[in-house]
Amino acid sequence: MNTITGGCRCGQVRYVLTVDKLPRSYACHCLDCQTWTGVAFSQSCVFPGDVLSVSGDVAIYELAGSAGRVSRQRICPTCHTRVYNTNTGHRFTVLRAGTLDRSDELDCVAHMWTRRKQAWIALPPDIPTWHEGPGSFDELARALGLTR
Repeated sequence: MNTITGGCRCGQVRYVLTVDKLPRSYACHCLDCQTWTGVAFSQSCVFPGDVLSVSGDVAIYELAGSAGRVSRQRICPTCHTRVYNTNTGHRFTVLRAGTLDRSDELDCVAHMWTRRKQAWIALPPDIPTWHEGPGSFDELARALGLTR
């Protein structure tokens, strides 16, 4: 197993992923992600939670979704970088791709909520896209090469 590292902007929160390789990422173009990040989309990686080891204190912000699922966002309490989240709807951890030390090496292999994407963004024709969210988390997991 390799270790892949990352953390928040100020360095108070650091993490180690114990995985075979750098995870694949996806982009979400929904209005919530645009508002939360202040940019055109968010880029995230998904993996089983037991491969993540975090050092440093995190603040937790809970967000209830329309389907009754609760997203627990982990944020650095100093610089307010949103680092990762979990969701009661699945057993995976969602990591903010830009917090990886090697984020420049990531492969973005899927796009969701493309009906909200900015018009100037051109998506590659050969990767999975969803007009809104995937029909199930399993669809996204397959696109990312995860097994459930």
